[in-house]
Amino acid sequence: MNIAEILQQQARERAAAIAIYDTHKRQLRQTSFSQLEQAAAQMAQLLAESGLKKGDAVLVFQPMSLELYILLSALFRLGLIALFIDPSAAKGHLDRCCQLYPPRALVASSKAHLLRLVSKELGRIPLKFSFGFPVPGARRLEPYRSALPLDTIEPCSSDVPALITFTSGSTGQPKAAVRSHGFLIAQHRALEHSLELRAGELDVSTLPIFVLANLASGVSSLIPNADLRKPGKIQAAPVMRQILELHPDRLSASPAFIERLVEHSRDERLSLPGLSRVYTGGAPVFPTALADFQALAPDARVAAVYGSTEAEPIAHVNWTDVSQSDKEAMSRGKGLLTGPICPDLSLSILKNNWGRPLGLLSKAEFDELVCAPYHIGEIVVSGDHVLPGYLHGVGYEETKFDVEGQRWHRTGDLGYLDEERRLWLMGRCAALIEDDKGCLYPFAVECAAQHYQGVRRSAVIAHKDKRLLIIEPRASSQPDLLAIKQGLAWAKLDEIIFMKLPVDKRHNAKIDYPALRKKLEQHRY
Repeated sequence: MNIAEILQQQARERAAAIAIYDTHKRQLRQTSFSQLEQAAAQMAQLLAESGLKKGDAVLVFQPMSLELYILLSALFRLGLIALFIDPSAAKGHLDRCCQLYPPRALVASSKAHLLRLVSKELGRIPLKFSFGFPVPGARRLEPYRSALPLDTIEPCSSDVPALITFTSGSTGQPKAAVRSHGFLIAQHRALEHSLELRAGELDVSTLPIFVLANLASGVSSLIPNADLRKPGKIQAAPVMRQILELHPDRLSASPAFIERLVEHSRDERLSLPGLSRVYTGGAPVFPTALADFQALAPDARVAAVYGSTEAEPIAHVNWTDVSQSDKEAMSRGKGLLTGPICPDLSLSILKNNWGRPLGLLSKAEFDELVCAPYHIGEIVVSGDHVLPGYLHGVGYEETKFDVEGQRWHRTGDLGYLDEERRLWLMGRCAALIEDDKGCLYPFAVECAAQHYQGVRRSAVIAHKDKRLLIIEPRASSQPDLLAIKQGLAWAKLDEIIFMKLPVDKRHNAKIDYPALRKKLEQHRY
């Protein structure tokens, strides 16, 4: 089945209901499911007339907006493949990604077309289209509204590629994650269950894949009036106004985005009692953050979703289900609770063999590697919404293995299962510290450190043969260094340093460890 068929079905069943609210020319714009379907069919016709054919790749540089989802739906209808590359990446990264899977067309905002000046590979793309102001060498897409709608949807088997994204390539050659139509449908079903997507509700969403799941479930999406490229630096006031005026049922966003709402709410003494559910993910979400989010939305069920590029979702935990003993365990270094496993997923904890290929295993060999409850090891997952591999088999040896015909993915995370089969995270496999003091698991320390007043975020790292805990203080209060040293004595830290921590560009919430190492080289301690 082509995933566009699911989107078309919602247009038939919920024709007049609003599919997307967004801000256009500083005004709130409302687009119904039927209007979205009509626009997608018209854009598909325009793209088909340009000569694009099933299987062609189209590189997309378009921010979250109505236009993005019209375009995606049009591409899916034609059996085209949507390519996404981080536009803030270095020129060399852009070129390498285009070489891995050469796009036949480029669709970009007027501003994003400037990237053609720095990347030869972008300049070589045969067909170029733009949203917004006219761009030399590119055809404007706005006239699609005068096109006759394409009333057919290209048949696609479950293994036909629909969407490709690229890893950062920070450790070498980027990997291309290929999502097929079957995969996107399976992921939609998993998200529909985990996020309790209910047709007719309104969701404030900052995560692109969640909006796609909303559209497939009949859920209306409010794309906030904010620069979502920098969720940790948004202007919170316009977003709060939208929420208070439109009364959404749900909020799905990165932790950095919600933190900005929390900060604004404290300053203005506001809350959001109308929200019934809040979901956050894309980066570690520690207990103190969930408590803050609960204070922001006092009547909501607040949940943290754990997943990855290759498997989203894996697990999720409701803040109300975290017991006092769970909170105490996290404050004592037992790791970060991420909750029950997604029911559509198989998950196991294996003895840590990270860095060594597993290849083909028999069931007996696999069972021999499986850890008992509370034993820390590699988190591996398998299921219909787990990517089976990467383009050209790149990265297979590192992250994939097979057990008698069943493909498994190695997440690269360490963790354990408790007796209730709830998942606890202990940090990245590559970040595990092993020295003459023993093993130190980063999340054990970082999660415990978050319980101290004045700690905004923290990171544990081995640098120059020392165990370092770097703490970024909150602007409002300074952490008690002596109390932290005493409370974390079990971690056998060599130094605790206060400094601003670099974070990832996408979510503004995960620690950028390569940048941190560079920063430490310039810091005296």
